[in-house]
Amino acid sequence: SIPVAQSLKILDDGMYCDIIKVGGLVRNKERFVKRRQRLVGPDGSTLKALELLTNCYILVQGNTVAAMGSIIGLKQVRRVVEDCFRNIHPVYNIKILMIKRELAKDPLLKNENWDRFLPKFKKKSVQTKKPFKVREKKDYSPFPPPQTPSKIDLQLDSGEYFTKNKEQKPNNIKNEQSTKKRETIASPEDHFSKPNDIMDKKEAAPSSTPPSEQRKKSVSFAPSVRGGDDGDKLHTRTAPSRTTLDKLMRRAAVAKRNMKKNRFSGASKKKMKKSHH
Repeated sequence: SIPVAQSLKILDDGMYCDIIKVGGLVRNKERFVKRRQRLVGPDGSTLKALELLTNCYILVQGNTVAAMGSIIGLKQVRRVVEDCFRNIHPVYNIKILMIKRELAKDPLLKNENWDRFLPKFKKKSVQTKKPFKVREKKDYSPFPPPQTPSKIDLQLDSGEYFTKNKEQKPNNIKNEQSTKKRETIASPEDHFSKPNDIMDKKEAAPSSTPPSEQRKKSVSFAPSVRGGDDGDKLHTRTAPSRTTLDKLMRRAAVAKRNMKKNRFSGASKKKMKKSHH
């Protein structure tokens, strides 16, 4: 895939070629494509920078990288390509090549060691997985572990449980319960007490009417259910007359007679049935 004009230069003296196989350096295909694109760079900028620094022709295609140039240049290209696929960005190597090029121009530093001038990059190892922790093995025992004591057990041991129960039930609670019962159960005197104003008027005014008529006009005062305990609203009820009392007494006597007759008639019927049998 190298153009013909470029491939004919291989016939010149001092021109060498190198084909770098890259397919086996990275197993994951997605990572391989990303790192190959990293070597090429945006619009082939990193590849052009490598060509200028190494004086080599570089072509990246498929699983191989082809390079043409001098032996020193080809060695530099191979190192940059292999480092790129080992997850080292080619920019770092390009920076080192630029510094070496400037040092080579100085005649005093040609024969000296250049390691003190070159930058030293630290590897940042990002841990994707958590480190494996080795747990210490405990001695095996067939019995279960002892049960942890509850709060009540701890209170019983210290004696706080009994003191708390005494504090929770003081004598004041019993007194409150007795007062509540007294309030709910109202006394009978409150229900049937007469208002003071009416009682005073009755005692002051002498009665001129006979006792029979006084019975008819007698009024029983009692506080209404709706009015409450104040006694503002009163239920009035007239005493029954003598005639109505006589009628009621007669009806009661008739009912008693009928009851006796029914009893005797029922007993006689049972005797008759037994005699027939």
